[in-house]
Amino acid sequence: MRFLRLFTNSLLAGALGAAYLTILVLQLNPQVPLLSDTVWRWYATLGVFYGVHLALLFYVTMLLREFVSVDVFSPGWISVRLLAWLSAAAAAAAATLMWLNLNGFPTLFDEAAARRFAFGAAAMTASAVVLLGIAVAHYSFGRRGSRVGAALLLIAVTGSIALPIAARGAGGAPPLGARRVTLGPPLSRQSPHVTLLLLDGASLEYVLPRVAAGRLPNFGRVLDAGASMDLATIRPTQPDPVWAAVATGMYPAKSGVRSAAAYFARGDAHGLDLLPSHCFSHTLVRLGVVRDRPNSSAAWRARPLWTILGDYGLTSGIVRWPLTYPAQAMDGFLITDRFHQLVGSMIDVDERAVHPLEILNPARDAFAGSTGASQWDEFYARAAHDVIAQHPVQVEAVRYTGLDSAGHYYLRYAQPRAFGDVSDEERQQHGAVLDRAYAAIDGAIGAAVDRLAPGDLVVVVSGFGMQPVSPIKHFAARVLRDPDVSGTHEHAPDGFLLAYGTRVAPGRKPRGSIVDVTPTILYFLGVPIGRDMDGYARSDVFTAAFTAERPITFIPSHGR
Repeated sequence: MRFLRLFTNSLLAGALGAAYLTILVLQLNPQVPLLSDTVWRWYATLGVFYGVHLALLFYVTMLLREFVSVDVFSPGWISVRLLAWLSAAAAAAAATLMWLNLNGFPTLFDEAAARRFAFGAAAMTASAVVLLGIAVAHYSFGRRGSRVGAALLLIAVTGSIALPIAARGAGGAPPLGARRVTLGPPLSRQSPHVTLLLLDGASLEYVLPRVAAGRLPNFGRVLDAGASMDLATIRPTQPDPVWAAVATGMYPAKSGVRSAAAYFARGDAHGLDLLPSHCFSHTLVRLGVVRDRPNSSAAWRARPLWTILGDYGLTSGIVRWPLTYPAQAMDGFLITDRFHQLVGSMIDVDERAVHPLEILNPARDAFAGSTGASQWDEFYARAAHDVIAQHPVQVEAVRYTGLDSAGHYYLRYAQPRAFGDVSDEERQQHGAVLDRAYAAIDGAIGAAVDRLAPGDLVVVVSGFGMQPVSPIKHFAARVLRDPDVSGTHEHAPDGFLLAYGTRVAPGRKPRGSIVDVTPTILYFLGVPIGRDMDGYARSDVFTAAFTAERPITFIPSHGR
């Protein structure tokens, strides 16, 4: 019977741990109203998964204690002495997770939300200390004063839930509203041409040794005669929030794109933007406990580069930029990031996949003969080339994802020393896959440079780098029977920016941020920079003669 009483106490502690995780989820998603079905559905979901597992963990721990202890412990059905220790452990773990998530996602919150999150984490930390004090005191004095201990425990547990919730507030913050846009005069149609090559998962640490070995000649050409800098990226390091930050010059708190998807508990119709980190929360999606829905172009809360340029009479050709489906009207053309999913599908390509509709046929023709994901970069680049031939633009941007795909699976074989468990046979069989992916990008850079006219600009941007996966993540992937991934960008490794052209000042520049890209492009084209942007125009990329003739100009906002 005493083992059953141990189990009931474990269940209560597990339910409390699930409540703490629900509070963390609410802190990460301040837009969720506190008094809503969403909160209770997420508590039920977290309780079924984390609460049960925590209860089992607590129960097994107490059983192990019974096996090694000389004293027999026979708690009550609700033991103050036992629950004080378990509650203190749960609160300490919750406080740790709160601080880790607050520090790990610094760009996802505005100042007010970050301050409320910090107050909530501090309240949880204080609660953990109080609960630990109650546990120690109750242990020291035994059963004496148990009613007082029970009252203190109830007050402390209630406070550990109520205080972080009060710090978080009622939630339900409205989405960012539209702002009036003050436009400048249209710019000359003779503005210089800008070519943007956007890379997922490329790292200068990988490029530089191969440039030195003469294996990436066009990367070397740009590095020698152009400007280069590392770019700090953001977390979560996913294409959607990263490239939204690049496009808007704003961090997710302003751009509105905080993750790659919306997440729904069973029966919930509203969803969350963000799941907590450091607790394997995305396993819920893989196991089907939580449903995810990819974001669309409706997720934007700030205006991207191409719509800003359109205000000033500059045309853009945007190819495969995340969150562009369904296509929105713009000055120029747009091939959305889901175009390859629609080609050859049962519904085929519709008018939402491109803008304007007249580019649909040449874009579809460019994908003729496509056989798989390994060639999507090639077909998107071909589509961009064919459409630009018929519809010239002043700014073109093409995103390449092949490096990211190859890095996830083949980084182990390209950098065997970082892993130590790669055989010579595996290295010979797979070691060149990632190098071939970089060689393909090197060719694209060479083609862009060769098309360059005096005064034009080529910019190569990596939104985030790639690094070896941690042993813990590698082990978890094997347990879950996930693909054997060896490369990751989960911990936000730096991306980079390379600039090349007659107006570029060669050399290595100080580290920047991904939100600096759009302000720098606007500055180069003579468009004022929004003061509400988080990034800066990196005028040090350009020559002194160019910057002397072009001062940095500002506008309060380009609108949202």
